[in-house]
Amino acid sequence: MEHITLLLGIVIITALVFDFTNGFHDTANAMATTISTGALKPKTAVAMSAVLNLVGAFMSVEVAKTISKGLVNEEGIQPEVIFAALVGAILWNLVTWLVGLPSSSSHALMGGLIGAAVASAGIGAVNGSVVVTKVLIPAIAAPLVAGLAAMLAAKVTYKLGGRVGEKTSAKGYRTGQIASAGLVSLAHGTNDAQKTMGIITLALVAGNALPAGANPPVWVIVSAGLAIAMGTYLGGWRIIRTMGKGLTDLQPQQGFAAQTSAASVILASSSLGFSLSTTHACSGAVMGSGLGRKGGVVRWSTATRMFIAWGLTLPAAALVAAGAELVMRTGDIGIAAVTVFLVGSCFAIWLISRRQVIDHHNVNDVQPVGAEEAGVVTTAMAAVAVPPTAAAGTTAAVTDEDLRATIPAATTTPAAPAAAV
Repeated sequence: MEHITLLLGIVIITALVFDFTNGFHDTANAMATTISTGALKPKTAVAMSAVLNLVGAFMSVEVAKTISKGLVNEEGIQPEVIFAALVGAILWNLVTWLVGLPSSSSHALMGGLIGAAVASAGIGAVNGSVVVTKVLIPAIAAPLVAGLAAMLAAKVTYKLGGRVGEKTSAKGYRTGQIASAGLVSLAHGTNDAQKTMGIITLALVAGNALPAGANPPVWVIVSAGLAIAMGTYLGGWRIIRTMGKGLTDLQPQQGFAAQTSAASVILASSSLGFSLSTTHACSGAVMGSGLGRKGGVVRWSTATRMFIAWGLTLPAAALVAAGAELVMRTGDIGIAAVTVFLVGSCFAIWLISRRQVIDHHNVNDVQPVGAEEAGVVTTAMAAVAVPPTAAAGTTAAVTDEDLRATIPAATTTPAAPAAAV
């Protein structure tokens, strides 16, 4: 193993912590739809995803090369810069996990790296062309391509399954979902685990433990794969709830279409070395599959909050990382202060999360998607509805008792919209 200094050791451990948060933050990408449709039990789903994430980590190093060699110039980058980048990425991951928003761990990492590098060595430390071609363009294209593919795939699956019974079709697609979810998990390992490999390799180069341009050592690949697998097994239940039930109500046919489309996009990007956000691809696929079913809807209020989080990820992580880098310029005291701040913030976020525990027992306990549009219209119709006896076409007259029974329902309707919303 390469010569590791104390600071470099801290950076490597912090990178593996980020990899761990990446695992539980992005479990939803592979397993949210499988869990929401009942194709697999929650704990079984995350265990399967964890194993396949580990396997996927050994399949390629192309994305790791993009992170370690292309995003920023290796010359002049110190281990402190890498540490600052990880601080920004970890805190953004935890904040978005706390509120249940599926944001991009990849963009958090790259935003942190860009912010810390600019604060340390100026704007010239960042390779702008790489940022545009391998980060920003895939960030926009991934949800659109995956969403369109999933929408078309969902339409095709319903058309093909129209000649068989709905229950038979759903049962078959639940089985297909297990295979497609495994494919997404494998793809996630080939893409996201490599980002931590790349950041550790960059730290080793910055600390003169590896020559410039070196590929990730085997021990880096193994440790990164194990860290993301353990995080995946923990299960990011808050984000699983949002992805599985909060964006749209999925049937097995839609879940299969979403997962297959997302996996295809992620695997293609990994082979090309694009540092794609698996969250963007999977979220786009879920929304696309939601629109692919006749009568299907998307909860656009949740989607809007998610889009805002996507837009804030790069700049927010960059600002925190830049601030951390500036503090660490003071020397050992600054490094200690940033370390204490990171640990304290992580602990505070965990304490806040315990106020409302979401786990495998209640991950699917959410309001149906259509309920947010129901409030005022539904209660207004109830207020003017014909009494049941008259609507049924019976010859019985409407009695005074019937009329009195409808009055309380009408007079209490103002409170109903608040409950529905």
